[in-house]
Amino acid sequence: MLYLVDSHCHLHDREFFTPEQAEDMIKRAHKAEVKKIICIGTSHEDSLVARDFALAHENVYWTYGIHPSETNKSPTLEPTRPPVFTGDSFCRRRLDDGEHVLESDDLSVSNSKPPVAIGEVGLDYHYEGYDREAQIRLFEKMLQLATDNDLPVSFHVREAFPDFFAVVKNFPRIRGVVHSFTDSKKVLKRVLSETEFYVGVNGLATYSTLPLPPLERILLETDAPFLAPIPHRGETNEPAYILDIAKWLAGKINISVKEVEEITTGNAIELFNLTF
Repeated sequence: MLYLVDSHCHLHDREFFTPEQAEDMIKRAHKAEVKKIICIGTSHEDSLVARDFALAHENVYWTYGIHPSETNKSPTLEPTRPPVFTGDSFCRRRLDDGEHVLESDDLSVSNSKPPVAIGEVGLDYHYEGYDREAQIRLFEKMLQLATDNDLPVSFHVREAFPDFFAVVKNFPRIRGVVHSFTDSKKVLKRVLSETEFYVGVNGLATYSTLPLPPLERILLETDAPFLAPIPHRGETNEPAYILDIAKWLAGKINISVKEVEEITTGNAIELFNLTF
């Protein structure tokens, strides 16, 4: 019996999925033996939507994060007083980004679910007009948030690895996963040798020439609704397709799907402190 984990998706996002579609996708995921789903926050508001979605579903988890692209939407965005996620109060300090204030009532977890990670956060220099300094400041605040609360991090890094390595070096306690790695073999080698981070492998790997990390450093993810794997390329991605990624990976490295499941699920359990 397979027990797979989708370690990164956006199933909660109503821009992409209606409530009915999300419910159907959860059912299909369970039929495909994808037993755990982690919904990733990308802004203050989106993270709270992910929280509420996770609270309504037994096998769904959530993260709190502010994506680097948010700095383009709000140039003043710079959290100065991050919340603390430990204990029943869950938020003993506020996060005030100049536009939104995170209060304890937003994130109360008494008899409930705390986030399993901070993310997705990081650096993205792909689009013109990005504010490098603002992104770095925001990233540092998010890493401090993770450190304060002993939570792992889901990293978003695109065309920004030199700064990424420089920033994370200042946070030696940080653990996490580099979501949807899309850089070179040389950069992957640095991730594997200079950090203990896992690397997210998703549908993109099934139709590209991206370098693969060793299985013991891989987390499976969909990034749904994006990046559907072969044989679903061009469709809306969903958590059930983790099984297709696992099958592709098993064939690629010539091992059984069961071995892929055992190791990648074990990695997810260890990083996010999941229970089965």
